[in-house]
Amino acid sequence: MILNPIAGETFLQWRKKMILKGGRKIDFDWLLDIAAGVSWSNLQSIILNPKNFISLEISIEELEVIWESHLKDQTPLQYLISKCPWRDIELEASSEALIPRQETEFLIDFALKKVTNIDCGTWADLGTGSGPIAVSLAKSLPNWNGHASDISNKALDLAKRNLKSIVPNANVRFSLGDWWEPLSRWWGSFNLVLSNPPYIPSDLIEELEPVVKNHEPRLALDGGEDGMSSSRKIILGASNGLAKGGWLILEHHYDQSEKIIDFMKDVGMEEVSFEKDLSGIKRYAICRKR
Repeated sequence: MILNPIAGETFLQWRKKMILKGGRKIDFDWLLDIAAGVSWSNLQSIILNPKNFISLEISIEELEVIWESHLKDQTPLQYLISKCPWRDIELEASSEALIPRQETEFLIDFALKKVTNIDCGTWADLGTGSGPIAVSLAKSLPNWNGHASDISNKALDLAKRNLKSIVPNANVRFSLGDWWEPLSRWWGSFNLVLSNPPYIPSDLIEELEPVVKNHEPRLALDGGEDGMSSSRKIILGASNGLAKGGWLILEHHYDQSEKIIDFMKDVGMEEVSFEKDLSGIKRYAICRKR
């Protein structure tokens, strides 16, 4: 790794100039952290001691090109640098898949609490995208068998690369198809199934920020007329797909909790409950096959 040392005062003047070009300061500092290795603590240290030097993992010229590309058409920084940190891992990111969100990290925490006493089982990640859930489950449950499905072949290729680079010896099978459909051979064997399906109502897509609606795959955002078309397929499929006592945990839109939970109950699931995100919003639905 080639480091590019720069005087602190020069660096701070350059940072100010970049931020004044537009965009959010928090996004520029995120870029410094992930692309150039300038962590928040490094940044604070140089602000307090501007006479010191700071080392960048890429040049300021390269950073300028990335930032200006972002400002030009709101391309997500994660796509421009092909990286996205998530939980304790760093994923390869591309426009073939949704950028993993912080709130989705909690799916892993809820899931691990449900299976804490099961040493070996089978899990599935439906709609894996770039593979954040699959990779995290493979890391956390090394003795389990894993399955990851997606309707996009390019997203599956991205997820495969992420798994190979982070958990190369994991026992995970990738399948192309719609939700449960490609996993029919293993129906009835899944002890744990997670999903972050598209859940934005179709008529709300155009109200999303340009950085999302113009660049992230609509297939991974659009949940149909009421935002729940994919969620209903997943919940219905759980009746066949889950093993007896198996858990289903899925993420949903901020205003869908009651409808999702009622639907889980209607199809005969038990131990139906919800969890909230960091903002106190009911964001996750949980159920178990009787």
